[in-house]
Amino acid sequence: MQAGLTTAPYVSVDDTGARHAHRNGITTQIGGARFCVFRTGRSKSRLNFLSLLRAGREDYVINDDALTYMRQRKVAPRVIDRLAAQPDRSFASQMAWYAHLVALRIDVFDRSLLREISEAAVWGAVRHNGLMENTVVVSDDAGQFRIPNHALCWVHGERLLQKLMPKTKPQARKLDGLRDQVWALYRDLKFWKQTPCAKDTPILANRFDDIFLQRTGYKELDQQLVRLHRRKAELLKVLERPEIPLHTNASENDLRTCVTKRKVSGGTMSKNGRTARDVMLGLMKTCRKLGISFFAYLGDRLGLNPAADRIPALPEMVAR
Repeated sequence: MQAGLTTAPYVSVDDTGARHAHRNGITTQIGGARFCVFRTGRSKSRLNFLSLLRAGREDYVINDDALTYMRQRKVAPRVIDRLAAQPDRSFASQMAWYAHLVALRIDVFDRSLLREISEAAVWGAVRHNGLMENTVVVSDDAGQFRIPNHALCWVHGERLLQKLMPKTKPQARKLDGLRDQVWALYRDLKFWKQTPCAKDTPILANRFDDIFLQRTGYKELDQQLVRLHRRKAELLKVLERPEIPLHTNASENDLRTCVTKRKVSGGTMSKNGRTARDVMLGLMKTCRKLGISFFAYLGDRLGLNPAADRIPALPEMVAR
């Protein structure tokens, strides 16, 4: 994960339900073109997702990135100023972070405030450790994945229109016509990605406005158009970063293995079993993306093959 989050231009993320020790949980997938990891826990929050992006670390850091995050989340200025004024900026654990907040007389019983400033401190730790420097997160618009530098999957965005239930034939025609316009723009964005041209960028952006600013008189459809137009920057992130995908199909394909495993085995019981399942599935998917044999890689790690012929460690290959 550390190698991927340090070097990947984007990560595609998704999650699915999981069972552990007879309790419901969540398995989160984080992957790029050259790596894939799975992490299973009980929480589906943004704080949990940001914690995963620390790649195994547990620190909290107040830096410029953390302060910017708090301002974007509309945290009270007095709280931001109090945190920014302290010489202590790095905390090795959650308990050390909470102790710092108590010492500053910040209300840790205000759960909303605690969540937002903790998210900011975790994001600060992610950036402090050199991770996610210029990495775009592509997601299906689940709230926990909305972090800085986020792009929205077009397929999931269009599903807001697909789910509408027209009551009359004119409404059905309006919906079908508008969906055709959306998919025509999507196809043109795919073609543009192959040979990006700066002069076409404003043309595509204007077409986006022409589609999502129109009003059809079909109330529910117009409401969804307004909602999608508010996400213009995330839907058109590809115009800034042509290397990112327009969808999260890769994440859904990666997670299918977890779903199959859950259907066959039900779930895990021990912490070691849960970790082993996540790690082995992640290794298998990463090997497949790198074009190497998963079983050959395991054999090399177990010393079954001559040292001279061994496959390099996966972090080395991911970072290339």
